[in-house]
Amino acid sequence: MVRKASHYENFVVVSFRQPRRIRDALASIYAYCRLADDLADSGDDPGHAIAAIDCWENDFDKALQGSPSHPILESVTVTIRSFDLPVQPFRDLLTAFRQDQKLHRYQTFQELLNYCRFSASPVGRIVLALFGYRDERLHPASDAICTGLQLANFWQDVDRDGANGRIYIPLEDLSAFGVTEEDIASRRFDDSFRQLIAFEVERTRGLLEEGKALLRDVGRNLRWEIEMFRRAGIAVLDCIERAEFDILYHRPTISRLKKMSIAIASLPVLFGSARHGR
Repeated sequence: MVRKASHYENFVVVSFRQPRRIRDALASIYAYCRLADDLADSGDDPGHAIAAIDCWENDFDKALQGSPSHPILESVTVTIRSFDLPVQPFRDLLTAFRQDQKLHRYQTFQELLNYCRFSASPVGRIVLALFGYRDERLHPASDAICTGLQLANFWQDVDRDGANGRIYIPLEDLSAFGVTEEDIASRRFDDSFRQLIAFEVERTRGLLEEGKALLRDVGRNLRWEIEMFRRAGIAVLDCIERAEFDILYHRPTISRLKKMSIAIASLPVLFGSARHGR
């Protein structure tokens, strides 16, 4: 099974220039996400995976009550207490892992967004809280960036996911553009499929553009990292577009050199001002 772990790795990127206390906290959060992700990917039996996630959440609850049974849970609960982090986003991620075991198709775009609310948005909310940003008015822009990154990952992996029985393109969109599940399974790339992916890419660009508003509300302690994430998502979409939306035979990737250029191109945001500057 191909899992969607890339946005959890954003924790590692965020930690690059942060104080040791923040880096340690991010490492504990990342470890929590990765282990839960591995549990969700443990074998071909969805029931077994769900049971493993349920057990992990039960152990998480015990850790929050002061009785950790795993070093990762001990570490993440120390982080939660030290930074007074909200617990719900951690639970929401587990909800997404469970859903991924049971639901392999999404009828509408709204249904897909609802999934991203659990699989992607919690990452941004945890990071914001860790850096001291508690204003819920920041959540829509943060959610837009995280959802945009998740969707870019979906469009990047249409072929891989299809081979594993998963289709994240909304079925209503497949129907609207005259593309079938069989077309994806047989890797049938034609103008209808091109137009479909172009539509999804453009819609995803809109979310990443919407998320740009977050840069006005965070200080220099986080602004550069957010802009790098946002630009990385746009870079994936650009790769898809340059391939003329042929993602069935060419998986778009960002080179190391491109990542470096994204980091450099994001630097100017450090010299702007923020409503809640830090």
